[in-house]
Amino acid sequence: MTNSPTPPEDIDPEALEAEAEAQRPVMEDATVDDKIAQSLGIKIDSPIQPVRLTETDTFNFRCHKDVPCWNMCCRNIDLTLTPYDILRLSKRLDLRPAEFLLQYTVPALHDKSDLPVAKMKTTGEDGKGPCPFNQPEGCTVYEDRPAACRYYPLGMVSVKMKDMEGKDDFYFLVKEEHCQGHKESKTQTVGEFRGEQGAFPFERVNRGWIDILMKMASWKVLGGPMGKEPSAQTKKMFFMATTDVDSFRRFVFESKFLQTYHVDDTAQEIIKDDDEALLALAFDWLKNVLFNEATITLKEDVMQQAIARAREELAGGG
Repeated sequence: MTNSPTPPEDIDPEALEAEAEAQRPVMEDATVDDKIAQSLGIKIDSPIQPVRLTETDTFNFRCHKDVPCWNMCCRNIDLTLTPYDILRLSKRLDLRPAEFLLQYTVPALHDKSDLPVAKMKTTGEDGKGPCPFNQPEGCTVYEDRPAACRYYPLGMVSVKMKDMEGKDDFYFLVKEEHCQGHKESKTQTVGEFRGEQGAFPFERVNRGWIDILMKMASWKVLGGPMGKEPSAQTKKMFFMATTDVDSFRRFVFESKFLQTYHVDDTAQEIIKDDDEALLALAFDWLKNVLFNEATITLKEDVMQQAIARAREELAGGG
């Protein structure tokens, strides 16, 4: 896998829809209860404390230049970049997303969902040096730093219990041995910390992406209801749509996408220029392809053709 998004011309929406129809599971949300920690890979000896924190729960933490561990958390990092991280950092550096991906990221698989993501490329010959934006005085892109940096030392989980209407968000603390910030006297609620760190825009834009990763992760651990492994083509499409808005925009407007799916005229005008709105469309489309969620609607004739083609392929063993 390379960190170059799949060219839009390599993806045919109708063919992808037929493929998705053939492998779509019967949908039913998995029950996620005490196995949440397992789905996240949390172990007993992990620095992650698997204790649920709500919006109003408090914790002690403060990071500043005078703490002995200053900048240590920016070294030897394993930092997955969210779609909104890529937008913010690309704009900050006056690059388009494809350029940013090539210069600053490496392709990887999200550990628990097995979906492709972009990770920050660290410095040093062994790849274990500091973040490329880390300097002795601190972060050079601090105002546009990634979501994971803003949340530290918090982690967030978003799950949907069976028979529950909405999603349940909760938080947990990450207590790494080197971090001295936990010994500081500053006390704040989870909500106050999120607001102070400017996390809300990241949460809003990344919500659909997080939903997809969490649902796929829970299926893998809990044996999700008739879930099937996404094809290589579907994974390429996922990487393209979530890392490079320019490629996804060309895909929408230059392929058969708008002949395949209902996207009203007003929405089409908005997504021509609005990258955040385009990401929202990408997440809705991916949820439909991966999970059969009714987040985007196929045009009737296309749906019937896709179903017929999928049935033919299944009957022929293809």
